Amino acid sequence: MLLKRRYEMDKPTVVSLFSGIGGIDLAFEQAGFEVVWANELDRFACVTYRHNFPQNCLVEDYIRGVDKSSVPKADVIVAGFPCQSFSVMGYQRGFNDARGNLFFEIIAIAEHIKPKVIFLENVRNLINHDNGRTFLTIFNCLSKIGYFVKYTVQSPHTHANIPQERNRTFIAAFSDYDMMSKFSFPGEMPLTCNLSSVFDHSVRQHDYFYYKPTSKYFDLLNKRIPDTTGMYRIDDSGVAMRKYVISPTLKANMGTYPDRVPVIRDNYGIRKITPLECLALQGFPPDFGFKDIPIEQAYKQCGNTVCVPVVKRIADNIRSCF
Repeated sequence: MLLKRRYEMDKPTVVSLFSGIGGIDLAFEQAGFEVVWANELDRFACVTYRHNFPQNCLVEDYIRGVDKSSVPKADVIVAGFPCQSFSVMGYQRGFNDARGNLFFEIIAIAEHIKPKVIFLENVRNLINHDNGRTFLTIFNCLSKIGYFVKYTVQSPHTHANIPQERNRTFIAAFSDYDMMSKFSFPGEMPLTCNLSSVFDHSVRQHDYFYYKPTSKYFDLLNKRIPDTTGMYRIDDSGVAMRKYVISPTLKANMGTYPDRVPVIRDNYGIRKITPLECLALQGFPPDFGFKDIPIEQAYKQCGNTVCVPVVKRIADNIRSCF
């Protein structure tokens, strides 16, 4: 009885690959898992990760350079592997892109540590890329090393009560058939909140975020954004006409092109949303933050991470299968 009780109290362990700032890691920790090892190459993402997960073992290195035998055994591998080569916003070169080929590093590490579960996240287009051949390769690779696969596409606004439209592909692969049979992805839930739950229009932000009369977009922004409801974007053609009642997908290029950060009007003017507001749109808790990194990197990290509550609901269902 004592041994059984101790086993039930132990947390299933996680190895995290392509960890970024730790969005997937946070979701799994919230669901009762313990992250025992993580890997990320981007030095600024590592700064943010260590700031928020000081207790976690983070190896800052290119995954191809990691000695597979040094990766500890774990119950679960999680990975939000690079998506640019599969995204409709990128060149869609897939496995012909060096970033796309990094998926096979996940397979190599899985063969070494043999986890019970492999959890993967990528863009929605992963399923359709190259007429489905890319996803079939992923499915077959997982099957070949002994895993039973389930997958879905979910978004924060349909599955987490978060006002952001961000469709992503999620894959859960299990080494045990009965475990896989017990698992199901969470169903849809109603969206009962809106953008006003994220933005406090009465709080003045730093001057950096506000568009000034010297900006080439200033006059058109003031014409197109009449009130404090909704969100707007600037694209290649200029200030877009559309008013968003929920946030469009936050993208990593917010850090590359400053005017790609979504725009709102508050009580003090028209401004870009802040990195902390981006985190809120990704469902991160208020105590998660940035330290000692350029603001461009903070925006990039917000666009590259996951919506935590979406992953947490999936992780809850995985946890119930243990």
